Amino acid sequence: MSINASGWRPEAPVAGGKASPTVTGNKGLMLEEALIFEIGDCETTGVDFTGVGAPAQAGAQGSGDDAGNSGFLLSQENKLAGLFRDAAIGLPGLSEPEAVRHYTRLSRQNYGIDLGFFPLGSCTMKHNPRLNEKMARLPGFADIHPLQPVDTVQGALGVINELAVWLIKLTGMYGIAMSPKAGAHGELCGILCIKAALEARGEGHRKVVLVPESAHGTNPATAAFAGFTVEDIPATAEGRVDTAALKARLGPDVAAVMITNPNTCGLFERDMKAISDAVHGVGAYVYCDGANFNAIVGRVRPGDLGIDAMHINLHKTFSTPHGGGGPGSGPVVLSEALAPFGPLPFTARYADGHIALIEEETAGDEHPHTFGRMTAFHGQMGMFTRALTYILSHGADGLRQVAEDAVLNANYILRSLEQTLEAPFGSSGPCMHEALFSDEGLADGFSTIDVAKGLIDEGFHPMTMYFPLVVHGAMLIEPTETESKAALDQFIAALRSVAERAKAGDISLKSAPHFAPRSRLDETLAARKPVLVWKEPGLAQAAE
Repeated sequence: MSINASGWRPEAPVAGGKASPTVTGNKGLMLEEALIFEIGDCETTGVDFTGVGAPAQAGAQGSGDDAGNSGFLLSQENKLAGLFRDAAIGLPGLSEPEAVRHYTRLSRQNYGIDLGFFPLGSCTMKHNPRLNEKMARLPGFADIHPLQPVDTVQGALGVINELAVWLIKLTGMYGIAMSPKAGAHGELCGILCIKAALEARGEGHRKVVLVPESAHGTNPATAAFAGFTVEDIPATAEGRVDTAALKARLGPDVAAVMITNPNTCGLFERDMKAISDAVHGVGAYVYCDGANFNAIVGRVRPGDLGIDAMHINLHKTFSTPHGGGGPGSGPVVLSEALAPFGPLPFTARYADGHIALIEEETAGDEHPHTFGRMTAFHGQMGMFTRALTYILSHGADGLRQVAEDAVLNANYILRSLEQTLEAPFGSSGPCMHEALFSDEGLADGFSTIDVAKGLIDEGFHPMTMYFPLVVHGAMLIEPTETESKAALDQFIAALRSVAERAKAGDISLKSAPHFAPRSRLDETLAARKPVLVWKEPGLAQAAE
């Protein structure tokens, strides 16, 4: 062991030494954090207010500090118009440092894309470029009001219009609805367009929507919510839609097919065009769940595959935050057959460059078939600005590379782990944006949940678990295009190690995680008897 310039020699740890519990409960920089009710109490406040007490009366006399306090209290009374609290609010009073430290410590116990690789990928946590955030915060985008006169928000409407044009071009569709606030909201928009189109044809009797097993779970929920009857279409042994079964079910009572492509098994539906032709042949429509558009953007145009309606999750493909601290965004692209039935409002750019917002008052006779509104206003401006920034910074070639790199990364994970974990559709050809594994081959009594908990100890957020339902003990991993080979190699090594422990029956996995702020919960008890309200210990015991 070398000695540094000062002559100090570091001491090596004693072999086999065991750390003693700490007085604070802290473990190095992993700080134990109490509930906010345990830090402060409801009888005190962390902020000093001058002259706390009864409000001063008008004309009160005083001198020195008393006079100053009287004046302060009088002004406060005037500002509050007599609306003083007459009861405690039941919240603990914390000083500013206490409040900041509490929430900062809690944030350190969370996992995010800024910390490391996120196996949930674009479904929940795709990297959000900081350039997007900078553009979304520009004055004129961040501080506009939805009720401003249209002439004062031409720049914002220009962003919405240009993004709409890009999305139409990238998907090969005819029209678009920008107002839906999320993917499932977009699904509802598309299904309502289909419903309106059928009713306009006098075919409102079509009440059946076919949904393949490999589709997203929101698809049947949306169809049922819109008043349709849902029927399942089975998947083949290779994880794709059973085209023969679908064609056999088509008939005059079918309104639409809702299909996810690429599907939730991470596979591209190769028979998509044949499926669309068959559906159109019986007078029905094709709805495509565009949640996985990230895998094919710049490579495949859904419109060329016969799609009539498809929602686009801007957070999945175009890097906006998932929800963005408020409503998200799920624009819906529409075929020429469905575009006339799309919702209001929408933007229209005229030859002189002026952009109008077409609403009920201005739709006139040009848009008689619209089914109405999806939302009070036009959409989520912050998401539109971020998505357009992402598109313009990448360009057409860059967006194509996004899909290529996302698919490459997913296949690298699939082929690197298929000898360790069972890959049910590994022989079906290359996957798309996500690699799918099952719990087959794990030791008796071990399951996907044990692998996921072991990954937490390795410093990774678990992958999507138990979905899709067509695979028992599913583990769905979506790396996205932004992960480096080094990052993927580290994750692969960690997952391989945990999987091998599960296959060997390592009993320590049953109590994992061991290094997280909290150990494994009793999941049955947590689900059946969740403790959602804090009570003072004395009151809690009395209640029991």
